[in-house]
Amino acid sequence: MSKQYKKKELKKYLPEQSLFQIKKWIQEFGIMVKITKPRKSKLGDFRILKNGRCQISVNENLNRYAFLITITHELAHAFVWKRYKTRVMPHGKEWKSTFKDMMLNFLSPEIFPDDILKVLSKHLLNPKASSMSDIALAKALSNYDKDKKRTIADIMDGETFKAQNGRTFVKLVKMRKRYKCREIETEKIYLFNPLAEIELSS
Repeated sequence: MSKQYKKKELKKYLPEQSLFQIKKWIQEFGIMVKITKPRKSKLGDFRILKNGRCQISVNENLNRYAFLITITHELAHAFVWKRYKTRVMPHGKEWKSTFKDMMLNFLSPEIFPDDILKVLSKHLLNPKASSMSDIALAKALSNYDKDKKRTIADIMDGETFKAQNGRTFVKLVKMRKRYKCREIETEKIYLFNPLAEIELSS
């Protein structure tokens, strides 16, 4: 389920100091914006409708800072499509440059807390296809979630936990970017993203 936003509604999703610029971009190209129910596979998306209009969507459960980064990410897709259509890669150099230039409008302590600013500045040197792929940025953003979830990074090595698929694992050691874990039933080894949501096993 999703709904098309009304201009006044954006105020509850975004830092106040970013509202003017975001609304300006939306109006500039007549982009349709939808606020959607949470999706596990993505924070937002961009698509071209049958009538040729651009539409972006953003998950409604994001905190203000994650919402701002995500909506700017998707608006950057719309701007790149307007200029290049399908002649460039979705997250190629054109998108990276556009997203970076747009985000520089918000790289301010008046908009982002210091802990996010620090990692966001580094992220923008070479933006990834998803902010959640940048572990440092994703972790900093998660500190401002209203409903904080327990993640693998929150538990000690050797603790047992249940993954979202219901299977039970033991946390072993941290590799370069992920945690090595052993499934109890099969003894197989799996690698988990540090921000994977888990439940402690009873």
